Amino acid sequence: MKKTLLLLSLVAAPALAGEGKWTPQQVLELDPAWLRAQGLQVPPKKLWDPKRGTGLLAGAVNVGGCTGAFISDTGLVITNHHCAFGIIQEHSTPQRDLITQGFLATERKDELPGKGARVQVPRSFTDVTAQVLAAVPEGADDTARFRAIERKQKELVAECEKRPATRCQVSTFDGGVNYTLVDAVELQDSRLVYAPPRAVGEYGGEEDNWMWPRHTGDFAILRAYTAPDGTSAAYSEKNVPYKAEFFFPLSPEGVKPGDFVMVLGYPGRTYRALLAEEMAERQSRLYPRMRDVFGEAIRILEEEGEKDPAGKIAVASTLKGLHNVHKNAGGQLAGLKRGRIVEKQREAEAAVAAWATKNSAKWGGALKAREALLAEQKATSKVFEREFLLGATGRLARGPSLAVTLARLATERAKPDLERRPAYMEREQVRIKDRLEREQKNVFLPAEKRLLTAFVRRAQALGADERIAAVDKHFGKTFVEKDVAAKVDAMYAGTQVLTLAERMKMGTETLAQLQARKDPLLAFGLDLAREQEALDEAQDRRDGASSRLRPDWRKAVLAHAGKPVAPDANGTLRVTFAKVQGYSPRDGAVYTPQTTLSGMLAKHTGEEPFDVPERVSKVAEAKRYGAWADKKLKEVPVNFLSDADTTGGNSGSPTVNGRGQLVGVNFDRVWENVANDFGYNPDVARNVNVDVRYVLWMLDQVENADALLRELGVRKGPPVAGETR
Repeated sequence: MKKTLLLLSLVAAPALAGEGKWTPQQVLELDPAWLRAQGLQVPPKKLWDPKRGTGLLAGAVNVGGCTGAFISDTGLVITNHHCAFGIIQEHSTPQRDLITQGFLATERKDELPGKGARVQVPRSFTDVTAQVLAAVPEGADDTARFRAIERKQKELVAECEKRPATRCQVSTFDGGVNYTLVDAVELQDSRLVYAPPRAVGEYGGEEDNWMWPRHTGDFAILRAYTAPDGTSAAYSEKNVPYKAEFFFPLSPEGVKPGDFVMVLGYPGRTYRALLAEEMAERQSRLYPRMRDVFGEAIRILEEEGEKDPAGKIAVASTLKGLHNVHKNAGGQLAGLKRGRIVEKQREAEAAVAAWATKNSAKWGGALKAREALLAEQKATSKVFEREFLLGATGRLARGPSLAVTLARLATERAKPDLERRPAYMEREQVRIKDRLEREQKNVFLPAEKRLLTAFVRRAQALGADERIAAVDKHFGKTFVEKDVAAKVDAMYAGTQVLTLAERMKMGTETLAQLQARKDPLLAFGLDLAREQEALDEAQDRRDGASSRLRPDWRKAVLAHAGKPVAPDANGTLRVTFAKVQGYSPRDGAVYTPQTTLSGMLAKHTGEEPFDVPERVSKVAEAKRYGAWADKKLKEVPVNFLSDADTTGGNSGSPTVNGRGQLVGVNFDRVWENVANDFGYNPDVARNVNVDVRYVLWMLDQVENADALLRELGVRKGPPVAGETR
């Protein structure tokens, strides 16, 4: 990354060892002595080689919004159970419920392909800041500015993707201080090798989600495939396992308290660079609304799913995502209040502003930029309710969401490729097709109707200045339950959007052809899409204003800091350095950093979410630990904590020791650390990992997956005294 005020002097050690999601470029400039003092045993240059695109970081791969890690030279990838859930659901039926039972492919021919399941292997990171900023015309207004930047990003990506099997993106750092072209190899064929039963992969369910102590086996194993010549290829029986240039050997010794670890992965979004007032609006409006709207959707899906076994499978993936977002919003609210994060951000801003005022000749522009950003935030807040509801449609009823996708797909396809919205460009067409097909597994009509009715009720309650015209047109302006329910019934009775074959045809049709269908759900989607397009236009102007103003303020913040500052997470590859350690969540309570099989059994009630599968409990109760017991704990560890700086997108991240061996798989944060997205607090910043020894114990003692263990280069240990195999 460009050596600007973004990085300052990286030869100085970061103030907090666990704080910072460092980019591959930054890692190369961190003080090697500091890294060795933390516990890194490999040479720092082994973390990333920018010339060849290799090193430890190359073993951490993107698996569709989550992270995974190569753990063999035969393409095996370990990630989270919840990250592989889509493939598990795709192959589940009431007669063969892989969600409940789990899955193990005893031979490669039995491995299960996933629609749209892809693995991206990092290759290079190139600073393109100068090219992007040079594309903005002199005197451009904010909308023109946004479009010029976006156009240049598209052009850079198009040039980058001329190579086969390549996936590129231009990522923005610090609001526009830096733009980096990220280049990855995309493997199109990914298959499920192993998934534990849901009662292992989700042990504790929503009750334990974001909590500690934890006893969850949130892991799954995939395999990436290529064509016989080693090139990326779509699924084919002729494909062969991917030959990974770098993979993480598994460490049978695992970790102990105080050990150094690194978490490598693709953290999604953090918000530490927001202004205090922007944070305050999230606290006062966004997260409460998420709790409200998504909480209602969860209740609907759970109630309807319990009425039908097939329906329960159909709503499982949507429900899982909503549960996570809903509880996360609650954690953000609790953490923002507990940590006084908004108040602290106001204090920090005031300090920067006072410093900049004393140096107004140099930083006067930064102060003006901050005031302009605050004015933008106040203007946007006036239309918050409408925009939130419009933006939430993709997480609610699948029918309207699919109808909107079809409408926008037809509208955008009529434009030249470089003028389309990024989500609808030619490079996205295969993904869109996969989604249109895959969503069939998520459709359950009784839940659909109730979700749409709830959406309409909320839209009809909006004020006069925030109306959603599509809802008023198709359902009226006032909510009368029996009338809306009748219209919803008629809409679903008359639609073909939820018929797979017809929906796939719609995905190839023009806007005129879609309109000619006179399909009631599609007609609603067409009208809703127009309002979302108008919302996008408004957001373009805001983003253009932000790209003009925020860099000036961020440069002042970074200069005032006088120390290395890792940029906010933005979905790009990062590494965080940490120690295995517990924490004190409140006065009088101290949490140790490891949990065990006996702790898992102690939670067992025989009912969800604490129902240990019999084949697991029998082995655990018999204390058949094999080679996987911790010497000090004298039993198998299940989960452990470290103070790594993680967030969403780090799900499935490899947690590795100083030698580069895999010791765990990251899957969560503790409740007190959810608001880490807004600021790192070393007292409670803890991430939750599956201990690799629990993974190995499951494969060895429970599943007898001898072939898979051999492929992982792990020897089955001898039975402990008194145990039988």
